[in-house]
Amino acid sequence: MNIVIKPMKECHLQGVVAIENASFLDQAWSKSSFEQELKNPHAFYVVALDSTADNIVVGFGGMHHILDEGHILNIAVDVSFRGRGIGTCLMQAFLEFAHEKGLSFLMLEVRESNHHALSLYERHGFKQISTRESYYKNPMEDAVIMFLGL
Repeated sequence: MNIVIKPMKECHLQGVVAIENASFLDQAWSKSSFEQELKNPHAFYVVALDSTADNIVVGFGGMHHILDEGHILNIAVDVSFRGRGIGTCLMQAFLEFAHEKGLSFLMLEVRESNHHALSLYERHGFKQISTRESYYKNPMEDAVIMFLGL
């Protein structure tokens, strides 16, 4: 498997939405939501493609950037490709983008039970700074707010 990180385009949306629906059952974004995000000048979205399998989408991520602030909105990897470092590749793309744009910090929120994501973010230097009570639904769960100074 050879993973390539590319900017997300409309041609990737079928694969992105499939991963989104499998990963975020309670609050999955629609295809039209992603289409709108691709038009947003403050959005940066990438896909992870398996170049050995006709460039199928195996993961994606998105963030917003305004002035010197960045907010990571989502990172998701196809369930059959998890544990292969794809999340790390997506996170590295965000960090490179943040440095290129001169961002001062990145923030995100994550389910408190999502230990794999928490570990990924902590490995990249994010610190837990707060929680948002009952932020997630189905099941109801707190969000951990994380911060990375750049």
